[in-house]
Amino acid sequence: MLDGNYLSWNPKRLVHSCLNPWSITTLLFALILIGPFVSLIIVASGDSEGLWTHLMQTVAPRYALNTLTLMVGVGIISLFFGIITAWVVARFEFRYAKIIEWALLLPATVPAYIIAYTYTDFLEYAGPVQEFLRNIFGWTSARDYWFPEIRSMGGAMLVMSSVLYPYIYLLARTAFRQTSRSYIEIAKIQKPSATILIDLALARPAIIAGLALVLMEVLSDFGTVEFFAVETLTLGIFNIWLGMNNLAAAAQIAGIAFIFILSLLMIERGARKRQRFYDSSQKNDPVSPEVLSTGKSVLCIFICAVPIVLGFIIPVGVLFNFVIRGLATSNLETLIIASINSVTLAFFVSFIVIGLASTMVITTTYKKQPFLGWLSIISSLGYAFPGAILAIGVVSFAGRIDDIIEKIQENITSTTFNGFLIGGTGLLIMACVVRFQAVGHGAIIAGVSRLSPNIFGASFLLGHGFSRTVFKLSPALLSKSMLAGGLLVFVDTMKELPMTLLLRPFNFETLATFVYQLAKDELLEESALAAIIIIFVGLGPIILLNKYQRK
Repeated sequence: MLDGNYLSWNPKRLVHSCLNPWSITTLLFALILIGPFVSLIIVASGDSEGLWTHLMQTVAPRYALNTLTLMVGVGIISLFFGIITAWVVARFEFRYAKIIEWALLLPATVPAYIIAYTYTDFLEYAGPVQEFLRNIFGWTSARDYWFPEIRSMGGAMLVMSSVLYPYIYLLARTAFRQTSRSYIEIAKIQKPSATILIDLALARPAIIAGLALVLMEVLSDFGTVEFFAVETLTLGIFNIWLGMNNLAAAAQIAGIAFIFILSLLMIERGARKRQRFYDSSQKNDPVSPEVLSTGKSVLCIFICAVPIVLGFIIPVGVLFNFVIRGLATSNLETLIIASINSVTLAFFVSFIVIGLASTMVITTTYKKQPFLGWLSIISSLGYAFPGAILAIGVVSFAGRIDDIIEKIQENITSTTFNGFLIGGTGLLIMACVVRFQAVGHGAIIAGVSRLSPNIFGASFLLGHGFSRTVFKLSPALLSKSMLAGGLLVFVDTMKELPMTLLLRPFNFETLATFVYQLAKDELLEESALAAIIIIFVGLGPIILLNKYQRK
């Protein structure tokens, strides 16, 4: 009787189940979260006043080509860093391996736009690298030697790969460690040199999943491409929306970017549609890491140290140098205000996301309503949209909500309505909630999937209703999942730049926009302390992820 499927054959109970407060609330939450997606489609189908044709004949192909080039370059370098380091730490035991295994995740704490600013200062003509070369070789001017330009497509590929490879590294490391010993033994019998190919073949789904996340981050990036003058689709959306004041044309450019995401997901799905990865043995016996000699250990340490130095030590070292020299404290009052704004915004967003995710996941899991389950999944797709694209849908959807509230208020009170979302922090909070709902949804799903299905049933047998069961059991049983999801959402919100730039109220600064504005004005030194705060806030999820991975 406790099986929720019994509702399917009883129409009265089915209707009663669908009309209960929890299901209605979940439906309302899902529709609100899906609203910006629908609004984006509506806006993109609108009239761009002839601008779309002009864009297709001039800049749109260049935006698309540059975006594709950047994605390919960052993808290749990230795969190189991520796969090699993951395979080394998973297959070999060497000195400091546990420290290096954790340190390889540190570059993920550095936002791409921050590493772009620091490398520009580090490698420019007046920077320490070129100054050192001039002193060593006696060069007196730029005409005496050639040095690669960091503000270029190649420079953007390098700096973005240095902080995005951990997506691939983390998933690939887990996959390598789960490879069964039986596969490796069979490979050694057939061809001893083919063991790494077996590892790569079995880890391919995880590697492609990590690569998909990397490429989505490349599509989402604004700070790096804008600073390096690389004209991508995201930069084009900013230029068309803010520069030409044409929201419809910006939405149509956003549609091209979303096609890249859909194509990527469809290619991956088709590539592994007929493939199966499983071990037929009763117990999965993972491969034990090989203990290396001193010489080979040094080589492994060097291989793993390269991305750590590029993605974390150099940028953090540059920022700390500015702070130690006292160059990062001239605008302390604005920094404090930006820090308070960032923490407040991140706290509200993480609280709302976890609240929505917990309500929706628990309801769809224990009320067993497939339609609500699908809506819940669709409503958590915001993370697949780059921030600049999602901002268009949020603005349009929020404007419609304000229009509805205005009409209701005028009919009831006959007073003028000044807007509830547009122009306020509510719009920015809503945008971040829609974007990072996937993070909270995934964390709560993972927590609920580990619970015994009989726990709620036992509570019902004891006479407790659904609401009382949820409020009494969920905080205790899902506290770790809620904390982990909330922490990840908190950090993502702290680092978010494109949506914050587009949707923030007038004179509202966060740490991300504070760093962006100063770096754009060539005042990186004054933004150093704010950049360090953003980086070290991200250490929490890294420690948490590494802890779970070790378990």
